Amino acid sequence: MGFLKDPYSHYGQLSGEIWRAIRLVVDTGIHSKGWSEEQAVKYFTENSSIAEGAIASEVRRYITTAGQATAYKIGMIRLQQMRDKARAELGDKFSYPAFHDQILGGGALPLPVLEKKIDRWIAAQKKA
Repeated sequence: MGFLKDPYSHYGQLSGEIWRAIRLVVDTGIHSKGWSEEQAVKYFTENSSIAEGAIASEVRRYITTAGQATAYKIGMIRLQQMRDKARAELGDKFSYPAFHDQILGGGALPLPVLEKKIDRWIAAQKKA
């Protein structure tokens, strides 16, 4: 979208990616590897610059909601794939605001339903 014009602009993006990666490890550690809350907090603390109070809150959220970080990341990847497909198929007809309206306009939808909606939108945009 043209927001990241220099290497420093990527800092926030990369910080977010690190944060999400840590969440994936912690979520998996807790629910697949049997990590204790203390182990999860230790991993988070050793791999981020986030305040310990915020880390404890994050870890507790992952303890109570198994797979949350994984579901978030899968959703993010699928949304990016839908965007990339729409951009590739529509070329100059692609519009970020119109795409976002399609993604957000129907409210919360299961990913397979949303993908079909986006496919129909792409087809309609091609005909227009």
